[in-house]
Amino acid sequence: MSDNQFIKLRKEKLGKIRALGIDPYPASSERSHTISEVLEDRESWISGQKTATLTGRLIAMRRQGKLGFGNLEDATGKIQLYVSQAELGEDNYSLFKLCDAGDFVQASGTLFNTQAGEYSLKCCAIKLLTKNIRPLPAVKEKQVDGRTVRYDEFADIELRYRKRYLDLLLNPEHRRVFELRSRIVSAVRRFMDARGYMEVETPILQPLYGGANARPFITHHNTLDIDLYLRIAVELYLKRLIVGGYERVYEIGKNFRNEGMDRTHNPEFTMLESYEAYSDLEGMMNLVESMIHHLAKDVVGKDTFVYQGHEVLLTQPFRRAPMAELVQEATGLDVLALSEAELIAYCKEHKLEIPPGSGHGKLIALLFEHFVEHRLIQPTFVCDFPKEISPLAKAKPGNPLLADRFELFIAGNEFANAFSELNDPLDQRERLEAQAALRAMGDDEANVVDEDFLEALEYGMPPMGGQGIGIDRLVMLLTENDSIKEVILFPQMKP
Repeated sequence: MSDNQFIKLRKEKLGKIRALGIDPYPASSERSHTISEVLEDRESWISGQKTATLTGRLIAMRRQGKLGFGNLEDATGKIQLYVSQAELGEDNYSLFKLCDAGDFVQASGTLFNTQAGEYSLKCCAIKLLTKNIRPLPAVKEKQVDGRTVRYDEFADIELRYRKRYLDLLLNPEHRRVFELRSRIVSAVRRFMDARGYMEVETPILQPLYGGANARPFITHHNTLDIDLYLRIAVELYLKRLIVGGYERVYEIGKNFRNEGMDRTHNPEFTMLESYEAYSDLEGMMNLVESMIHHLAKDVVGKDTFVYQGHEVLLTQPFRRAPMAELVQEATGLDVLALSEAELIAYCKEHKLEIPPGSGHGKLIALLFEHFVEHRLIQPTFVCDFPKEISPLAKAKPGNPLLADRFELFIAGNEFANAFSELNDPLDQRERLEAQAALRAMGDDEANVVDEDFLEALEYGMPPMGGQGIGIDRLVMLLTENDSIKEVILFPQMKP
């Protein structure tokens, strides 16, 4: 039978229900207990003959004359309904016969064990809460060696992302991923709050975008008749707040980057950014490391995770290594001692595409990306980035070619980015203007010159540390998922 025929039959049942004078979509419902509550201390429920009113979705139904069974499921568990005409009465049992798998019902009764030993709710009343008119995809379960194995599940990956509501309905293990994500984000907030940080909100629509190297999405404000940009980062607004007198601020929110999509990138993603006055890069390393240790041990409850095919230990001290040292380990090159021409020759020898306007620092970063990133399996703070690619970070004391910056890499992927933040307004102007020159040479991802931000810096910003962590990628790691689409409820999809 086709879906259209099933829908036609269910619409016919809908008409019969209405003909009985029953509203198939009533406004009110009652529930005395969740299913998990009646699954606890079963003997007490049975011996006490206590009445319970449960609500949920019927996920299976079977009827034999004047006797019927259904499996009722809510967000906390599943239980069998035992429904007989003798207990319900003819009129109420007639309604039950018009119910289908997928309907939401309210069932009242007492708990008992059937002759087959199945713990069940013996129903004395059934109320229809929502009539389902489109059949749910079939899912079968079988017990194998004491565990539940599911067959014919809603397993088409692309369809799961497009129809997430069915994915969550039919695959409880996927619901658990997003429940854990919620706990992780809540734990991040508590972690930051406990350290004296204040959570703030900054604009998503911005007249200028900045704070990262990325291409923005552009939109138009009709009343003001101006183009605006969806933010690519929250950095420059949070720094304005530090200028304004706050000392510790953070934001967890959406950023938008008009770039490619793959297993670890979605154009709309969630970031944590924080800034702390009178801190520095070392303070940010300690903050990030202790946060990840806490999330692994205290929230998820384990220390070893399988991510992108690698076993990663998250509760030991993270390695800290300069970028140039890591490149030398991989290539044998002392990149800081080589000239720009020598680096270009080496890149060409290895057929690396050199972006326009690349100087000494960008060439070092190119070699790092190609030869090193994929080798960094265990958590590693990569330090001492080239200043050329770090326009918002302070220069490293003793070496003006480098910036006081780190990125955290795990299993070959970047998880965090942090600076000792640049607070010299004249140096910051020079760096942003150098970025503007790169844009003029064709680098679409270079920073823009934000005059209002530069003016704020001229009023004085204290020395501070700042960091950003990609929440989606962190959740991927902590839930052991290799695709970002598995941890975003509604990922971007091609129409």
